[in-house]
Amino acid sequence: MMDWTGKVCVVTGGAQGIGRELVTGFSSLGACVAFIDTNQEAGEQLLASLHRDGKNVLFVHGDIAEHAVLEEFSRRVADAFGSVDVLVNNACLTRGGILTPCGYDEFNYVLRVGVSAPYYLTQLLLSLFREGASVVNLSSTRAGMSQRDTESYSAAKGGISSLTHALANSLAGKVRVNAIAPGWIETGRGEHSEADRAQHPSGRVGQPDDILRAVLFLCDRENNFINGETLTIDGGMSRRMIYSGDEGWEYHP
Repeated sequence: MMDWTGKVCVVTGGAQGIGRELVTGFSSLGACVAFIDTNQEAGEQLLASLHRDGKNVLFVHGDIAEHAVLEEFSRRVADAFGSVDVLVNNACLTRGGILTPCGYDEFNYVLRVGVSAPYYLTQLLLSLFREGASVVNLSSTRAGMSQRDTESYSAAKGGISSLTHALANSLAGKVRVNAIAPGWIETGRGEHSEADRAQHPSGRVGQPDDILRAVLFLCDRENNFINGETLTIDGGMSRRMIYSGDEGWEYHP
């Protein structure tokens, strides 16, 4: 298992949900962590909790849709740590889709957060990546399957999946680039019905630590033959073929 002591990990959207799990997990393993989020209160609370443990952590409040914010964040990472071992492009959001309707500016805002920012932040940190460094992009099973009115999010996730294999080729020999496509990951405290659990072949809804373990696996330098891949983590749900009338499921338009 890789020794994370002193490694430098950068996470976008790190104050909540999956991002918070990543920040906390990296820090608990002894890594230095830099994270950015639009939620200042949540970020400062997480920062304070990690500082109480004596961890080396940097929080920057800002919106990664703005290129100036990305430039400031990368400068602060460089000043604080001087190098980077892991970048996790986690931040994304939705503004609905064509039925909402999601307008031109809203649609492009989601793409700026979900595709443009990962590209530009990777570029900004390029000179800081140490030997054996990894980038992990957070895609989604929605890159390959959809519900109605999800165009903004689905387009961003399709874009980050394609960006992953493009970057893996461009950065070959310097940085490995992979992606994770989560399915249903419970980031709140929602109650799950038996149907919620049973529809997953794994028999449960996913948790943020499922994604943390996958990120650690992909970034482990012993796994350096994995490159340009998107790892789906959805409890098998996207591999389940369902027809109306099958296993008690009925379609009601």
